[in-house]
Amino acid sequence: MKRSVFITGAATGIGRATALLFARRGYFVGGYDIDDQGLELLAADIGAVAGAGTFGHLDVTDAEEVSQRLSEFVSSAGGRLDVLINNAGLLNAGHFEEIPIEVHHREIEVNVKGVVNGLHGAFPFLKTTPGAVVVNLASASAIYGQAELANYSATKFYVRAITEALNLEWGDYDIRVVDMWPLYVQTAMTRDVKTGTTTSLGIRLSAQDIAEDILAAVQPTWPRRSIRQVHFAVGTQAKVLALGARFSPAWLTRLVNKRLAGR
Repeated sequence: MKRSVFITGAATGIGRATALLFARRGYFVGGYDIDDQGLELLAADIGAVAGAGTFGHLDVTDAEEVSQRLSEFVSSAGGRLDVLINNAGLLNAGHFEEIPIEVHHREIEVNVKGVVNGLHGAFPFLKTTPGAVVVNLASASAIYGQAELANYSATKFYVRAITEALNLEWGDYDIRVVDMWPLYVQTAMTRDVKTGTTTSLGIRLSAQDIAEDILAAVQPTWPRRSIRQVHFAVGTQAKVLALGARFSPAWLTRLVNKRLAGR
């Protein structure tokens, strides 16, 4: 029986690249988004690579719709939910006080509430699928709070924390919960973003880079599995920053981040 993967925010960017990669690897793909036109194109492209899947509208902030789409998908996938990828997200850059409060709230709704809805709605199906995996899209901004990305960074700290907690809790059900920590990725989300860190670090990663690392996290090598790796930094820059934050004193981590932000 085909393994199955449910992906939120699948119409463009990282979600789209991940859906196509998993389809090529033989997964039955569930692609969901609020972008109906993007989903139509994704469905056609997955069909073109002889992939199979089901696609539909999904607002991740609506818990009832999330549960309904998950149930429909699992029925189409033969009762399996092998992989849940909580990818849908928003990024708003700028000085915190200059961003309208409703924009901050919407970012929290999607990046935090959307992940909670996905996890909660998927659990009944994950626990009945042996070896199920959850991949949450966090960010390298979950390493240290980022200037000009304060609210976004805070939402990714939430994703980091819930990943760590559920990795412990859901191990009892043979469910592995991990997250991805990329730096800036060349997608529509970052097209108009200019901050101190985009200037100092650049935007070097592609959506395909993230998709390939997501697949590697779902199907880890023996060393990664043996140490029960939870956080997967993506790209050399993020790996260096994550390693530095782990072993350097707090004052030095703050100083490095301050300098990278141009402050």
